[in-house]
Amino acid sequence: MKQLNEFLIPFVGLKLGKHQFEYKIDKAFFEDFDFDEFEDSDVKVNVVLEKKSTFMELTFKHKGTVNVPCDLTGEYFDLPIKGKINVVVQFGEQFNNDNEELLILPHGEHQIDIKQYVYEMIVLSVPLKKVHPGVKDGTLKTPVLDKLNELSQKDQKQSTEEEIDPRWDKLKKLLTDK
Repeated sequence: MKQLNEFLIPFVGLKLGKHQFEYKIDKAFFEDFDFDEFEDSDVKVNVVLEKKSTFMELTFKHKGTVNVPCDLTGEYFDLPIKGKINVVVQFGEQFNNDNEELLILPHGEHQIDIKQYVYEMIVLSVPLKKVHPGVKDGTLKTPVLDKLNELSQKDQKQSTEEEIDPRWDKLKKLLTDK
């Protein structure tokens, strides 16, 4: 994974207070992580860094769409996503990012790399089951669905055409004759 300089925020020269950063995330961003589950993406990320005297707060918000395959039909569609995470940045003896809401940077560090947080925030905002909106409202027309409908209609016709074996009727009569 190569270093993306646009996601490095040099906080040493910033004044105390809030600072806003905006990013546009596309497919190239995910290629750096070797993540290929999105065919395409158009996500806007807004990062607010609030610098205080002894620590910093990062607020990440994102909103946009990712192009993913439907789990039922395999058809690609633009799935709307949005989300928000907060991270507190403190300074300590050594780097520690074990806690998802707390990042400890070593004393003397002058910049923070936020690309991992952006990546995780977007990937985790995608639901486990991705269903094309056309499937939900019944408007999706694909060759796969047409074939499934055709086969299910054949199955229904065959089940109604099959006659019941007359031997079963005689057995049922024995039960009711008691």
